[in-house]
Amino acid sequence: MLTFLFAATLGLCYCSSDNSTEVILDRPRLSGPSEALDGTVITIECALPSYPRNQTILLQLYKEGNHDKLLGEFSVLHKGNASIPIFVRPKHEGNLECVAKAQGNPNIRPTVSNSHYLRVIEPVSGVKIDIVSDATEFFEGAKLELLCQHSVGSQVSFEWLLNSQPVSRSRYRDAHLVINRTSPEDSGSYTCVATNNFNKTQVFSANSSVSITVKELVSNPEISFEVIKEDSHSYSAAVTCRSAKGTPPVTFSLYNRTQLLTNTTTEDGEATLMLPLVLGVNADWLQCRANNGDRTVYSQWIPIEVVPVSGPVTMTYDYDVGENYAVIGLKFYCKAAAGSQPQYRWFLNETLLNDSGSFYYVVNRPPEQSILLLSVGRRSAGTYRCEVRDSFDDSSAISSKRLFVSKEVLNRLPVVVVAAVFGAFAVLVVMVSACCCFVMMFRRRECGIKPRPDLEMITTVPSCEDELDLSDFGEDYDLINAARDAEFDQEESFGS
Repeated sequence: MLTFLFAATLGLCYCSSDNSTEVILDRPRLSGPSEALDGTVITIECALPSYPRNQTILLQLYKEGNHDKLLGEFSVLHKGNASIPIFVRPKHEGNLECVAKAQGNPNIRPTVSNSHYLRVIEPVSGVKIDIVSDATEFFEGAKLELLCQHSVGSQVSFEWLLNSQPVSRSRYRDAHLVINRTSPEDSGSYTCVATNNFNKTQVFSANSSVSITVKELVSNPEISFEVIKEDSHSYSAAVTCRSAKGTPPVTFSLYNRTQLLTNTTTEDGEATLMLPLVLGVNADWLQCRANNGDRTVYSQWIPIEVVPVSGPVTMTYDYDVGENYAVIGLKFYCKAAAGSQPQYRWFLNETLLNDSGSFYYVVNRPPEQSILLLSVGRRSAGTYRCEVRDSFDDSSAISSKRLFVSKEVLNRLPVVVVAAVFGAFAVLVVMVSACCCFVMMFRRRECGIKPRPDLEMITTVPSCEDELDLSDFGEDYDLINAARDAEFDQEESFGS
């Protein structure tokens, strides 16, 4: 019992087994900096609360779980703690532990301290971008995958920039950037910035850049043509192929139904191809095809047929009415009998009308027709005509008939209307007269006067007590005479 108390006083634990006594040292305590810079020297403290007197204790520093590789050691005799210096290298990062052993006394069992984590900061360097998707130039829709690698550095964080602007966080995770479906907007200089820091005071950074080009696919071309007059008997078709999108160079090819006619390569997304042309022949169907390296796209088929303008040129109209049924607006329509590429012109008193003015507006709908919208008023009065010609030939102009327009003529009552009004009034007069005659005969019967069958009709009518005043039912002779004597002059509203 006394032996146990003495051992406890010395910080030892005695155990007996098979007639032998074993002593267990107290567990040492380990402490020190939690972060260290590569290439610097730090001190790790290993403290033993109590130990046997006159017994040398060896304190050794290891990585946790790896006691084959000693990081540092210190022997103590008269004090229970030791400062163990180590030259920090990246291999030291991790959990450290201190082992306490009694030198020369196998009856004292070693003990292990608590673990202490050490983070080793190695300044980042040797940054390089690995292009996992291989190519630096490709067409939109392809996948872009970049990986930022560094040869030196620990505790490194990464940021990606495109043309010096931050890339969305959704497109990368740490050193790995992935864009599954690229677009031309993803072209530019990609920069990976790798950083780490020590104690939040020293920041280390390194970067690398790579240029990526995402080419735009060429869009379906549009096809159109214009007739060019070379001389009096020679014409050409200038066929234009145009793609709204597509990274140049773009190759345009022109096909008819059976074969390639011509092609050319351009840098501006548009090409004009010339073909000989004969007017009035059957249509030849043409198509544009475009390619800028990845695929071929096609335009619609269009017929190349040119019919010269021919007459007659007709001009029709309709009108809009306002209050009191007065004509306030006119619409003139101009159309030629034939012509695939007509050009329309409107004239007022032989003055050419442009696309719009203070009282008119021209709407061209080639090749069908042209429309002149007209506001009826003092300024719009005059003689109108339209003219049609081939857009490629000034010598082919054909004119319509001339039509005169004025506000007074437009709003004068037509002969048909006047006749209808007069006829209705005459019918009304006849009906009133018939009623009067019927009333006179009825009154005579009421008064008891009967006509003698052997005598002629008496022309005078005797009066009775309640005699009918026929003047109340008489005709309005002044009104009738005025209607009969009125003259209705009709001027032609639209004359040649």
